[in-house]
Amino acid sequence: MPVFSIVMPCYNAAATILETIRSIRAQTRPDWELICVDDGSTDLTPKLIAEVARNDRRIKLVRNPGKGPSAARNSGAVDVAAGDIIAFCDADDIWADEKLTDIMHVFDTTDCDATFGQIAFFCDDPALAHVRSTVPDGPLTIDMLLGENPVCTMSNLSIRKDSLHRFGGLDPAVVHNEDLEWLIRIVGQGGIITGIQSLHVWYRSSPNGLSADLSAMQAGRTHAIKTALGFGVTASRRAEAVHYRYLARRALRMGLARSWAAKAALLGMLQSPRGFLTPPRRGALTLIAAICNLVLPRNVARTLFSR
Repeated sequence: MPVFSIVMPCYNAAATILETIRSIRAQTRPDWELICVDDGSTDLTPKLIAEVARNDRRIKLVRNPGKGPSAARNSGAVDVAAGDIIAFCDADDIWADEKLTDIMHVFDTTDCDATFGQIAFFCDDPALAHVRSTVPDGPLTIDMLLGENPVCTMSNLSIRKDSLHRFGGLDPAVVHNEDLEWLIRIVGQGGIITGIQSLHVWYRSSPNGLSADLSAMQAGRTHAIKTALGFGVTASRRAEAVHYRYLARRALRMGLARSWAAKAALLGMLQSPRGFLTPPRRGALTLIAAICNLVLPRNVARTLFSR
């Protein structure tokens, strides 16, 4: 029986999925199963998975009985997974070799329900990733999540299977920011989510992907805020400022329309200048970059901000 069940929703991921699977097969712990839940791919994704699975019996290809990545994750985690720990991974991200070893240590030594580490952002080559996420000290709070979600991506989250059953799965109706809404529900019900100060995931930033659709992100955030209100928590002005800073940084990193980063920075400063600018290394530099992005040549801005 595997200790870890890794759930990977897949949709037309032929260009990246083999690299992702290689990073999973390189884990220093071998006691895992990989459940690839295909969501109706029309490219070679299912064929590539099947070919790898023939040489590694830990890898399974199943079909998503629902629709969308949330339904795929729920199905893999609830209906198929045999492990006691559910670890999620998207089909275009890359795991650090020690990820499973690190999270097993956390689950063995604490009573947390879920855990996560640092992520590094890259476009084409993970070796060129210079920007990393920040892992806060102590368990996550709802107000913290309403600012800048430090988990960042589902590829960075692992949860005990019994905790997943206790708190419920992802909401398939949420198209984007579904992870944020789920994390708020877990914390709101008393779940403990703690971070690890180690790099666990290289996150592939794609200007053409859903993660670049800031309008969709805002719609998902509205749903998350409604969930938070159900637990009696309203986003503070500081949290709103931090969220707008996050949007500005993502717009810069993905090379979106020049006005996106500047608008997000302005809205953040209007909410809470202190919240936006603290810490200065993130806040002040983001504000300066958003302003400079308005006048810099596009190729220069891309070189400076997309790393």
